[in-house]
Amino acid sequence: MTSDKISEWFYLYNKDVYHFLFYYVGSGDIDDLVQEVFIRAIKGFNSYQSKSSVKTWLFSIARNVGIDEIRRRKRNRIRNVFSFTGFEPKEEKTPEVMLQLNENNRILYQVIHSLKPNYRDVIILRAIKELSVSETADILSWNENKVRITYHRALKVLKAKKEDLQNER
Repeated sequence: MTSDKISEWFYLYNKDVYHFLFYYVGSGDIDDLVQEVFIRAIKGFNSYQSKSSVKTWLFSIARNVGIDEIRRRKRNRIRNVFSFTGFEPKEEKTPEVMLQLNENNRILYQVIHSLKPNYRDVIILRAIKELSVSETADILSWNENKVRITYHRALKVLKAKKEDLQNER
């Protein structure tokens, strides 16, 4: 029963989760992260509250997986800095990713990743994934008013940073 439900949810929502994680963590093996989301969904299936939508629940899991991945990458960078090799690897984008992103998307991607985490979260969920205010509030564990205010402020900052970046080119 559990595996049938999770398989159905995977079929319905894996692309949404993939896109969310792509914008959230950037390049890397996003497929592994999507797999981790659904593994955690299987493990937490019994704790799933049907009062929230499945999609909202999966995005909450995906956000936590994304946070864990960002922390892991940061730890690895710090380890490399202190490993006395003097080499800190830069995260390279694969050729496939570079081909997928046109100039506007690359600028937007850069600007989104330069935002503070709260702004980045709300921009990805509201603007890119087009979730409702209430769904976003559930995922972020915020009240709806905070979602609206943060989204408004994030859009202002996003627009200003995007214009600055475009003017530099």
